[in-house]
Amino acid sequence: MLNKYARAFFTRVLTPFAALLLRLGVSPDAVTLIGTAGVMAGALVFFPMGEFFWGTIVITAFVFSDLVDGNMARQAGISSRWGAFLDSTLDRVADGAIFAGFALWYAGRGDDTILCAVAIFCLASGQVVSYTKARGESIGLPVAVNGLVERAERLVISLVAAGLAGLHAFGVPYIDILLPIALWVVAVGSLVTLIQRVVTVRREAAEADAAGAAAVDGPAEQGHGADR
Repeated sequence: MLNKYARAFFTRVLTPFAALLLRLGVSPDAVTLIGTAGVMAGALVFFPMGEFFWGTIVITAFVFSDLVDGNMARQAGISSRWGAFLDSTLDRVADGAIFAGFALWYAGRGDDTILCAVAIFCLASGQVVSYTKARGESIGLPVAVNGLVERAERLVISLVAAGLAGLHAFGVPYIDILLPIALWVVAVGSLVTLIQRVVTVRREAAEADAAGAAAVDGPAEQGHGADR
């Protein structure tokens, strides 16, 4: 849901910055790699130490590379299958690092086994949600469904909550409860989205199979009619 509107807005905002990078000779692939490395550093260095505010700041500074690299490729006219593959693959790596950072915190100093398990579920379900769409499209189905919690929602909910929860270190009371709430919301929302996509693929596959069978049976019936 957020992806549909927010992506278009930030693409317009970041277009001048993308043009500047192109003039400086920076390639879209380099931006993709640097952005992913920055997100991983913010998540896997700061989050396991409980530094949620600064970790979120670092991640936010790099997460927009996902929009900048594609913008650069379009402006330069060098969009390619490789670029799309690299971008999509590293998105999964970055997303996994964020929830791995949460899991490491709760497995260590955060000392909460249940929330550690919830964070791991968020990590795994996010990967599977993305896979269901990619796999459905790879077998020729449109997977025409807007899930309840897609990638943009997962990132916004978890990072906003983490950043605000990090203010607890600056003396803001009780605000650290926001991160556990956000993880539960993302976990439940991801499960609902997974079910939505599986149901959609099942329906679309049945419709495609029925249409294919009808297309085969139609000419066969016409041929038998001609023999009579």
